Amino acid sequence: MNLPNKLTVTRIIMIPFFLLFIIPLPGEWETVSFIKNFNSFVEISGKFIAGGIFIVAAFTDFLDGHIARSRKIVTNFGKFLDPIADKLLVTAALIALIEVSGLNGWFVFIILAREFLVSGIRLVAACEGKVIAASRYGKIKMLTQTIAILLIIFENYPFSLFTELDLGAIMMVVAVIATIISGYDYLKKNLEIIRIGY
Repeated sequence: MNLPNKLTVTRIIMIPFFLLFIIPLPGEWETVSFIKNFNSFVEISGKFIAGGIFIVAAFTDFLDGHIARSRKIVTNFGKFLDPIADKLLVTAALIALIEVSGLNGWFVFIILAREFLVSGIRLVAACEGKVIAASRYGKIKMLTQTIAILLIIFENYPFSLFTELDLGAIMMVVAVIATIISGYDYLKKNLEIIRIGY
């Protein structure tokens, strides 16, 4: 396994740790003093740790692609696993934010619907022996989603120091628009794959 693929796998491994620090463990478990103390710690500092983990995980997305292209070690395994790692990271964050920040469920539905659409297209393409790499619009979508998620996790900090605008909510709307455009782009470019055998 080459370095870019190791970074992609590392991104997936980091997801449970992200969730551990952003969502308190079930209250029923707090009969164990350690878990009660851990939940108290999560409520105070968890979002900063979770945000840090998310930043590192998101950075590996940029890093693995850059290394793969610069060293000319792009593999089908990487093309396959990289978007899956992105989907898992973003999905985990969005679901967590519904619980801890009251993120609008419609936003999450639209983003996840796009991911199912693209995954379906990739599955059909794989059956035809084709691998669809991430597109430019897909990368923009990932960038806007990452920024929106981080703003919500950190409750707009440090921008909250000098503005009352809910930048996280605004950026999430931008991310949803980018998501819709990206989904349409994938559908338009790969319509022939879907039509095969219709």
